[in-house]
Amino acid sequence: MFKKILIANRGEIACRIRRTCNRLGITTVAVYSDADRHALHVQTADEAVYIGPAKAAESYLNMERILAAAQQTGADAVHPGYGFLSENSEFARRCKRAGVVFIGPSPESMDAMASKSAAKALMEKSGVPVVPGYHSDDQSLRTLEAEAKRIGFPLMIKATAGGGGKGMRVVRAAQEFQDALAGAKREAKNAFADDCVLLEKYIPQPRHIEFQVFGDRHGNVVHLFERECSLQRRFQKVVEETPSPFLDERTRQNMGDAAVAAAKAVNYVNAGTIEFIVGADKSFHFMEMNTRLQVEHPITEETTGLDLVEWQLRVAAGGKLPLSQNQIRQHAHAIEVRLYAENVEKGFLPVTGRIETIHLPQGEGTRVDTGVRDGDEISIHYDPMIAKITVSGKDRAEAVKRLQQALAETAVFGLTTNLPLLRGIAKHSDFATGRFDTGFIERALKDLLARPRLSAPAIAAAVADELSALDRATTGTPWTADGWHLSGQHGLRFLAREHDGSEHVLHVTGNTRAFTLTLGGMAHEVSAEHLGGTAWTVALEGKVHVVEVLHHGAEMQVAFDTQTYDFGLTSPYAPGAGRVADEATHPVSPMPGRVVAVHVKPGDKVEPGQPLLVLEGMKMEYTVKAAVAGSIQELFCAESDMVEAEAPLVDIKPDKD
Repeated sequence: MFKKILIANRGEIACRIRRTCNRLGITTVAVYSDADRHALHVQTADEAVYIGPAKAAESYLNMERILAAAQQTGADAVHPGYGFLSENSEFARRCKRAGVVFIGPSPESMDAMASKSAAKALMEKSGVPVVPGYHSDDQSLRTLEAEAKRIGFPLMIKATAGGGGKGMRVVRAAQEFQDALAGAKREAKNAFADDCVLLEKYIPQPRHIEFQVFGDRHGNVVHLFERECSLQRRFQKVVEETPSPFLDERTRQNMGDAAVAAAKAVNYVNAGTIEFIVGADKSFHFMEMNTRLQVEHPITEETTGLDLVEWQLRVAAGGKLPLSQNQIRQHAHAIEVRLYAENVEKGFLPVTGRIETIHLPQGEGTRVDTGVRDGDEISIHYDPMIAKITVSGKDRAEAVKRLQQALAETAVFGLTTNLPLLRGIAKHSDFATGRFDTGFIERALKDLLARPRLSAPAIAAAVADELSALDRATTGTPWTADGWHLSGQHGLRFLAREHDGSEHVLHVTGNTRAFTLTLGGMAHEVSAEHLGGTAWTVALEGKVHVVEVLHHGAEMQVAFDTQTYDFGLTSPYAPGAGRVADEATHPVSPMPGRVVAVHVKPGDKVEPGQPLLVLEGMKMEYTVKAAVAGSIQELFCAESDMVEAEAPLVDIKPDKD
């Protein structure tokens, strides 16, 4: 076994790899950029080496600097995690030339699966079913349009070197094809330095189901069952679970056999994933192979009791797989959700900013993988994932219930996250019954984002917590024992502001343990008891609620009965904040990024919905469109310019009614 491993990655996966290394007595070396000097993965490693500026191309993607760090520290091996250099065959070759073991598959296996088109051709020869489509080298517009017509619409455009949803478009009609192709090629070029694409028949109501595979250097290949990854946004996974609620045993067996056959076709060694698209009739087709550890590997670990990182290390050190296929068993049910810094209501736009306070769940059957803590920054330079929350239970029903509870106990203060979406999914009836496909989030988004209106128990719990804080802050002041006297007036007033801007003025008299809460002209008699930490009991209207209250400043989160309420609690006399901007006539950048295309010029007439320009940042591409009919007066940016979030981009003079 290795004595020292350099982890060529950052964030939660670097922390995850370190945990296994620590358990096995292996020294770990972290690498870090300017943006990560104080990151958790750096501070918890045994050693750390600086590798360059925040931009990934100059640090985490810089092979020379990473290999220099390995040589400098005497590392025996490099673990690439996922993303960055994890599927880069040239990096694997350079590791070998430098005398450092690359913990992953051979460069030849990666090359065989790196191109989606070449991989599909290989799978066809190996008897693995593939989606009908076009995956040849001729990339001329004429050929691609002809092939699209032959395949028929709807169809998918995919970057051949892609992954993570980059360079992918669904085209539903012939007239959409050219624009979609241009966008996919541009995004692929930016992400992978390769704009080649393939075309695939779009399968209606598809399920995305992958199989974890493992191979060793002794010719052994096994699978560790499937993971259902159908709940996605922008073709990127949001929720994963195992076992799949969709598969029957016969289909599971056939897909597992096909996954092993696919891995054997490329003499695969170490951890990999065979990804399938599955139709409503349970027909399945090979999509691609990910030649690395997956983000969602914890659910496989939680249901098999195995440590996949340990398997990776033992195989890379030349050992045999610890178990044969018939020795691998799956028990229980596990679900993982990805907590992102993103604004779902604005098209899942990534969000940057400081995590003021983060609360992550710790209940039974709950696992959290994260690389951040209070005070950390989510920057433009890297993926905006904050944490992975995994729950497990004896069956799916118990796992879903634990997921609802875990999300109710999760809070991130300081920036916008996808927590409301995750909670909406966990509580949706179609999720509970397993009736979903890859289009579920898009179809049900409005319902998934619906938030409960503030209830009296939730407000009462927040008020009790606030009164307790006031008591602690005013110890020794001449307040009466049975109430507060501020500026000569009996009682206190608060303003509760909901996420949609709705406001409720509250009047409170009494003390922390027993008070009268007047809300909307109705008085509620409340008794409250602090149970310690963030837990309270509040009793009103004949019911007792056990409540968790989390807050940072005026931001409150109250949860009980798996329901969560997010709102602000301030003085009604506090000055208003924020500005009102006319974004209709002066569209602003929804995120920090680079302008990759400008579609208009001064003097052009535009209509609502017409593309104005395209931004690229935080691993995604976003098209800014006109909200009103009018004429372009001025452009405040040009192609290749870097712009900040909220920066005005265009001046539109609206047409007169």
